[in-house]
Amino acid sequence: MAPAPAEADDDTAADPCAPPARPGLRERKKIRTRQAIRRAAYRLFEEQGYDTTPVDRIAEEADVSPSTVFRYFPTKEDIVLTDEYDPLLEEALRQRPAGEPPVAALREALCSSLTGIYRADAEETMLRIRLIREVPALRGRMSEHSADTAWLLRRSLAERTGRAEDDLELRIVTSAMLAALTEALYSWADTGMAGTLEDLRALVTRALGVLERGLTL
Repeated sequence: MAPAPAEADDDTAADPCAPPARPGLRERKKIRTRQAIRRAAYRLFEEQGYDTTPVDRIAEEADVSPSTVFRYFPTKEDIVLTDEYDPLLEEALRQRPAGEPPVAALREALCSSLTGIYRADAEETMLRIRLIREVPALRGRMSEHSADTAWLLRRSLAERTGRAEDDLELRIVTSAMLAALTEALYSWADTGMAGTLEDLRALVTRALGVLERGLTL
């Protein structure tokens, strides 16, 4: 069980994602607190189910106050849906070769980011996907988080293409790619998450390829 955060941290608004640069001491403490809450929640969700686990119990398990949980995660659903991965995904897209077609660059960035996330904590990644697949409240809340991710990706694609960040075609491409990724992960969950990481990557690549070839069947 992680120690309770210092009182000064309790009074600080949560940063929704870890910065891409090396964080300072204050930020590292916030990240550790956020991760401790999330790990405690996942343990309880696995043991007793999502719907039957109140936030008070999560706070007790993480050794923080309920108000601290809500400072870091405005809703219970956000404990599952909030992470530190969006900046990593954006950076992966920025690092793709300049001459690579935008949709291919986005596909490779999504695949490489997913691979990194899975390797960092496969068990947590699988539990998270399963929860999102099974809990309607999580799927409903996820649309807001996906909108934030799509905006980050549009910003990077706008730099690559010279288009405006609110360009309609950029909005369609990023939203469609994220939707395809989500459906691939749902398909994986529906089959019991069988296979290796390479099998998962192949499934995601196949899903994104449907869009690249123009939605033909």
